[in-house]
Amino acid sequence: MMGSSACAIVLFAHGARDPEWARPFEAIKALVEQRLPGASVTLAFLEFMSPSLDAAVESLIAKGARRIDVIPAFMAQGGHVKRDVPLILDALRARHAGVTITLAPAVGEAAPVIHAIAGWVIERAQHPGA
Repeated sequence: MMGSSACAIVLFAHGARDPEWARPFEAIKALVEQRLPGASVTLAFLEFMSPSLDAAVESLIAKGARRIDVIPAFMAQGGHVKRDVPLILDALRARHAGVTITLAPAVGEAAPVIHAIAGWVIERAQHPGA
């Protein structure tokens, strides 16, 4: 059972048929767990992979989470994040009135992510083949 102050995070990605596709998300999850040792962090996927967002949130709630932050690991707020995800989360909120479920903006729209990607592109341009 999670403590009431425990942080629950769902890293939510699109999913793909190729299991290798999930590697970067697994690495992000591992880094978050390492840097937030009290957090309960899980991956969830829109399609092709499991668990689904619904199943991941239900699992965290079953373990005692009362506050869950859903982080869309998408580059931008496309149709899935704007339309599909809020519907899924509204249904979960209706079933679990005592649980706070928040939806963060897409990670690709966060300034630190934009700066990190730009930095990587600049580094590649300055040192091709590195």
